[in-house]
Amino acid sequence: MGTRIIRGGAGSVTGHRCVGTLMIVRNPGDCMLRGALRVHALPFVILAILPLTAAPAEAQWRKVPIPTMPRTADGQPDLSAPAPRLPNGRPDLSGIWRADNASDLTVDIKPAGVPFQPWAKELYDQRKDGARAREDPPTSCLPPGIPRVIGAPLPWKIIQLTDSVVILYEAFNFWRQIFLDGRELAPLDEVNPTWVGYSVGRWDGETLVVETKGFNGKAWLDQVGKPTTEALRVVERYRRTDFGTMEIDITVDDPKAYTEPWSISERMRLLPSTELMEFVCNENNRALEILPRTQ
Repeated sequence: MGTRIIRGGAGSVTGHRCVGTLMIVRNPGDCMLRGALRVHALPFVILAILPLTAAPAEAQWRKVPIPTMPRTADGQPDLSAPAPRLPNGRPDLSGIWRADNASDLTVDIKPAGVPFQPWAKELYDQRKDGARAREDPPTSCLPPGIPRVIGAPLPWKIIQLTDSVVILYEAFNFWRQIFLDGRELAPLDEVNPTWVGYSVGRWDGETLVVETKGFNGKAWLDQVGKPTTEALRVVERYRRTDFGTMEIDITVDDPKAYTEPWSISERMRLLPSTELMEFVCNENNRALEILPRTQ
């Protein structure tokens, strides 16, 4: 059966500050959070100091067409309207999405709820207070990996095709392909391990089920340092519940790091008038100058 954890609904923004993070705000409610700065006592890696939100389309372009979408009587996007569908009848997952509270995917999980292997719990305990933050891959501008990037504070874009789904992540300018053409994942000893693995998907009614494996075991599962190994297998279930909301159930199965599979749920919100922005971590990464060295 495995362990299932449903994250709490506490928001991350309170007035002019984000709970649990060090940041700068441009406007009330805007958390500015990117790059790799990390404070020893706080359980977040802060990924540079740029706006959390993606840029409005009008900021970079002129004569931007008005998006076709359901609207309320006053002309605003109707995010509670029914979820759209493609001509073939499948749910349309396309759009730019961001985690509901723009926080870390597993920040609300208590350690007692995660079924660690003993070595993984020991390593997590060494990382969780930030003392080993220099070892966190994003600190060196390396990808945050799957599923961590799903709950990152930066948006990502789904491009849905007939035989594949492509996801573009603003964080670190990386992407993944999810193949829907019936191909199968090769045995792990036959693949070249990567940061984001290899993904195949299938439809289960209204839900897109994605299986990913072939990871390199270097990524942290979250910003407080839950480890992974090359045995990691991630299953994501994407379901668009209405026009502006998508639910993602995520199961982590890594028998070398955890005694049993465990699951979390994340709610995503559509950003209807937004475009992704360029993210070049190497351009101004000062994290290694600031973070404490491992003793």
